[in-house]
Amino acid sequence: MVCFITVASACQTGFPVQQKSPYQQDFDYYWQVIHDDFPYFDGHQRRLSDWEKVRDIYEDKVASVGTRADLVRLLESVNNELFNGHVTLNANLASSNRIIPSGADLWAVPDKDGFVIADIREGFNAAQSGLKSGIVLKTFDGEPINVAVKRFLPLSVSSYSPAMYEYAVNMLLAGGHNKPRTIGALVNGSVARFQPDENPNRTDTAYPTLLSSRILPSGVGYIKIQNSLGNTDLIKAFDQVLDSMLKTPGLILDLRETPSGGNTTVARGILGRFVANELPYQRISYPVELRLYGVNRNELDLVSPRARQYINPVVVLVGRWTGSVGEGLTIGFNSTDSAEIVGTKMAGLLGAICSYQLPVSKIGFSIPCQQTVQVNGKPREDFVPPHAVPPGRDAIAFAEELLLRRAK
Repeated sequence: MVCFITVASACQTGFPVQQKSPYQQDFDYYWQVIHDDFPYFDGHQRRLSDWEKVRDIYEDKVASVGTRADLVRLLESVNNELFNGHVTLNANLASSNRIIPSGADLWAVPDKDGFVIADIREGFNAAQSGLKSGIVLKTFDGEPINVAVKRFLPLSVSSYSPAMYEYAVNMLLAGGHNKPRTIGALVNGSVARFQPDENPNRTDTAYPTLLSSRILPSGVGYIKIQNSLGNTDLIKAFDQVLDSMLKTPGLILDLRETPSGGNTTVARGILGRFVANELPYQRISYPVELRLYGVNRNELDLVSPRARQYINPVVVLVGRWTGSVGEGLTIGFNSTDSAEIVGTKMAGLLGAICSYQLPVSKIGFSIPCQQTVQVNGKPREDFVPPHAVPPGRDAIAFAEELLLRRAK
């Protein structure tokens, strides 16, 4: 979900703007918006950044900003203080890093051996270069990876959490727009070099279709959303495909390629085909109101049935590239008991985002402004599918097997 802010609660920065450069005024506005509107400073176990200290650190740095490009570079660094892919600018440079998860083609996690590949994006450059899940990473562009990740770690903390390291290593591995990557990884006891960008980076290319679909040999239906949850045309396209599959013994809905999020209209349009009654599918929390006024505010988002219902067993496939609205759709299926969820932990993007614009440079930026929570009260970003795909098993084949057992 995205809401566009024209008059933000942080429009008055609280800083004197006289004799400040335009870039300093923009930074003051940016800092105050996040101070006022970012909802994960309040009681959330993973948001450990010291935002007051962020102001102190970067106010010194902004004094040397002399161009719009310099400001973009500075704010890209400040975004790392919140270590989440839902904190972004709408402007970038040729030298800018790709954002995650949409710009990533592999996913790594901290491990006792350093950093290990947890997942590979199917059909993208990292997979084509030979990188695989389970491989221990050693270098990035010739630099030890435990050193290289430091450029994406927050400056405002005295120690780093696993979430900070996970964010930093995946930003690093996504690479910059204008520089091919060289990744060193441990293979058969020695470090092998992989060069994923010998071909154009596929993350820079949009899918030509909204979805793909087929009937599996067992008769089970299969629909894959192709990163199109932000396109309302998907509702009609999904309806047409689902209507042709109403008599299948089961359905697999693949959300593993939805990293860019979308909007809740599309999510409710899809989920509404699988519920027989109006039901809550997620909660929205506004901790900023509690902090400012001492008044707690929580809302339930509802989904209503529409068109013909699909009544046979459903499995939803998710993974590291299930992001934002894809994550909301997943917890919706789980909360309404409309499907079994199969896969890995998802992208972990925080909340619903609001978009703002800096007053002088007019650079846009987006941050989470509401917490998105499962109906049971647990954070959306902490959701883990009940069914993990066993090592070595094909995810679609495993989901198909689960469906056919349910159908008997």
